[in-house]
Amino acid sequence: MDILDLFYKGGPAMWPLLILSILSLSVIFERLWFWLRILTQEKQIVDRILNAAQDNWEVAADIARKASHQPVGRFLYAPLRFPKTDAETFRLALESTAEDELAGMRRGEKLLEAVIALAPLLGLLGTVLGLIQSLRAIRIGDLGTESTAGVTTGIGESLISTAAGLIVAIISLVFYRLFQSFVVSQVKVFRKAGNEMELLYRQSPPDFSNSTSAIVPENITSPRKQGKNRFPEPPEPPNVPN
Repeated sequence: MDILDLFYKGGPAMWPLLILSILSLSVIFERLWFWLRILTQEKQIVDRILNAAQDNWEVAADIARKASHQPVGRFLYAPLRFPKTDAETFRLALESTAEDELAGMRRGEKLLEAVIALAPLLGLLGTVLGLIQSLRAIRIGDLGTESTAGVTTGIGESLISTAAGLIVAIISLVFYRLFQSFVVSQVKVFRKAGNEMELLYRQSPPDFSNSTSAIVPENITSPRKQGKNRFPEPPEPPNVPN
């Protein structure tokens, strides 16, 4: 018995189960690619930024800026974007960025939760509909005869949708728990990296005000000074003879 034959025998509930399975697989493959790129590079990025911050904050900011395609890179670069920060601003920049990045890591979880909840119910609904259709053909006088042999076959086929719903829900649940464990591990990584970076900041605060990116050329005057010299000075009054 091939898959298409089982699909058609499962009844009308197999179509919404097929849609749910496609949505679940799309989220699973997208999240797997997302986490594969993060977990293979984040430790190296964190070590490079923290090691550079011990000697030169400008180098650390440049490394974090180049690593901003990774969540941990954006997280560590957030407080280094400002020319001058105090301890409270430094902490707030880390915390707000961490919340945004962790929220992005949870993308797709709501869809997996919906699939986990709906797939078994749809499978059970398909089974109930199949049982109703099979039992409707039974007559009291036909019990124990060969005419009821097709009823048992119909009952067995109606259970296909329940099995399909359970399979979709189980696979979605496995990857849902896996992705949640990745998010929990990222919370620990962000907390540890943020605490170490804040400790380095308190020991030697960065000051980017003297960097080349913050230097203003001397030949450029401010708009206010230019406004003062916009009109020429009034002419001196002529000498009137006494």
